[in-house]
Amino acid sequence: MKLSGICLLLVEAGAQALGGQEPLRAETKHLTLTHDLIGLHKNLTSIESITGNEKAVGDWLYSSLQLQGYKVEKQYVEKEPARFNVFAWPGVARESAKVLVTSHIDTVPPFYPYKHHNKTISGRGYVDAKGSVATQIVAVNNLLSSGKLSPNDIALLYVVGEEVGGDGMRAANALHLTPQTVVFGEPTEGKLASGHKGNLMVQLTAKGKAAHSGYPWLGRSANEVLVKTLAALMELGAELPKSDKYGVTTLNIGHMEGGVASNVVAQDASASVAVRIAEGTPSFIKDEITKAVHKAVEYFLDDGMKAEDVIDVIFPTSGYGPIDIDSDIPGFEAMTVNYGTDIPWLNSTVEGQKRYLYGPGSILVAHSDHEMLTEAQLEDAVVGYEEIILHALAQTSL
Repeated sequence: MKLSGICLLLVEAGAQALGGQEPLRAETKHLTLTHDLIGLHKNLTSIESITGNEKAVGDWLYSSLQLQGYKVEKQYVEKEPARFNVFAWPGVARESAKVLVTSHIDTVPPFYPYKHHNKTISGRGYVDAKGSVATQIVAVNNLLSSGKLSPNDIALLYVVGEEVGGDGMRAANALHLTPQTVVFGEPTEGKLASGHKGNLMVQLTAKGKAAHSGYPWLGRSANEVLVKTLAALMELGAELPKSDKYGVTTLNIGHMEGGVASNVVAQDASASVAVRIAEGTPSFIKDEITKAVHKAVEYFLDDGMKAEDVIDVIFPTSGYGPIDIDSDIPGFEAMTVNYGTDIPWLNSTVEGQKRYLYGPGSILVAHSDHEMLTEAQLEDAVVGYEEIILHALAQTSL
């Protein structure tokens, strides 16, 4: 269907306002779909969107999809600061989609600016996970333009907060979607992930007693309490459950802080620890961690004191065990990954619902100062997503 000259001018003007993305005309009804993969990826990744600050990239993505003819809504996760998921569908009814493609638009800190040199693209979020967002959108657009995909069969969901607790995907359950297949986007080196480790977050808060550093026996160093506790947890890691599929359970001390000056016995100290679970349940891991922490602080306890008097062990979320994922599509290699995803936070609303995890780039460069991928990896991922979506639709018609 051809647009009028006035409509085309509006589309082109809107594209320029969105940072130069040039939507290309398609023959699919009301849609004016972009196939500019590199431009779309650049626009997404040039906008800083560290978790908690996703509004700007969400606004841009909302406007871009709306400009292309998608019906789009913002699902607010928080009003202040404004944080929202972007949900879009090209068909008539938002609930009818048989296939949902989804990824996240937040990144870890810090922000690294866009660089594109010799067909290599580098910067924050370019792999994790805006490479997936861009390639998913272009894959869907290609299938719609070619007539291989009905607008009523597909929907797109891009969420906030994946990097910190999954609050965006948790909120997405309120959309009450019923896809028969969900395709999640994360860096998998162009392979299908057959599963990923579980995840558990631990927050330790040591409670000391301030004193002059010349008379340390008059106080209790929260830093010493914390260091002794963390040493015990590192030793515990070797004793936690292992599995043939996922390997060993690992612990990472991600953040530490404590004390106010070198000549003051520290009154407060804290640390956050991430546990990647290879085997067993979060409840079992929690029990083992709590026992190890309490044993480690016995040295600091006077008569009548309990471990809780010198350290708090908090698990901010319920956590989850290892997640098995579908990987039954011919022609794709399978792999397991050690990172967590939003998959556990999205409720299954259909019996036998299929879940696939796929995307361009390697997790080995994600969260680093050398996060990068190539144009070829992006282009290959578009083809991969097209094959996954078509396979999923074929399965629903059997």
